[in-house]
Amino acid sequence: MSKEKTQYSSLSFNDLQGKIEDFKEKRDSLNKKTREYIDRLSLIENGIIELLKTARDVYKPKRDHWNKKVKQLKEKKIEYKDLLDNFINEKRKLRGTKSSKSYVSTKKLERRIDFLERVIETENLDISKENEIVDEIRDLERKKQEVLVAQKTDNAYKIGRKIEIVKINLNKIYEQLNKWSSKSQKYHMKMLESYQKANDLKENKKLMEEELIRNKKAADRYHSQYLEVINQKKRRTQHRKPYKSGPRKRVQRPKYINKNQELLEKLKRDKLAVALEKQKAGKKLNLYEARLILEQSAKEL
Repeated sequence: MSKEKTQYSSLSFNDLQGKIEDFKEKRDSLNKKTREYIDRLSLIENGIIELLKTARDVYKPKRDHWNKKVKQLKEKKIEYKDLLDNFINEKRKLRGTKSSKSYVSTKKLERRIDFLERVIETENLDISKENEIVDEIRDLERKKQEVLVAQKTDNAYKIGRKIEIVKINLNKIYEQLNKWSSKSQKYHMKMLESYQKANDLKENKKLMEEELIRNKKAADRYHSQYLEVINQKKRRTQHRKPYKSGPRKRVQRPKYINKNQELLEKLKRDKLAVALEKQKAGKKLNLYEARLILEQSAKEL
């Protein structure tokens, strides 16, 4: 007879009944907690699945979309930069040649014309002064047209205009690159955040699974004690009854049905598999993983 049975055998009938109720209450409380753990694990698992799905199906495609556009735009930027370098080199070669001429700025001519026109409109001029200004305006307009015509046939001027156009396009590309890169980075960060949250939930799930197994073991211990006290009480009851001849009726042990037993055993096997992999890879084991391996080794002896 074990130590616990000896201890229980010395208890009174009322004390045995008290033990039965105490162990049953503790066992049922722990079983309730086990079911709560399983429900919470289910919620965590759903959360992990949802986070990974969002990262994979929402944020990653959007990040990849903008990354692709950024890549295409960068290739376009390289083309324009090469084109700009070619135009600049070509303009340098034309400097000092007969085809390269210095022209009066058309903008400068236009500013002078605007100024003279305002003088006519705002000042009280005599007719001779006004005619003088009108003649100057006419002369400036003629010079402006001559410059425009000459510039159209001047290679250096043409290249200068091309350089201006390429620079304008490059500035637009840089602006667009900043916008698209920001969008790509935004979705990349959202994807990483989702993965990190999923990893955090996995860690919580791992800790909760360990708590679940510890809780289940505690519930099983109280259930074993409950059964032992039940049996002790039955033996005590049988000793109180008068002896009757005839075939002895077989006493059925109360069966404890745990609907979550299969799930708990699976969790334990999964934890053991992870622990064995870590041990094989030379990684550090936590106390729970080390204990699982020791228990498994003891079973195999």
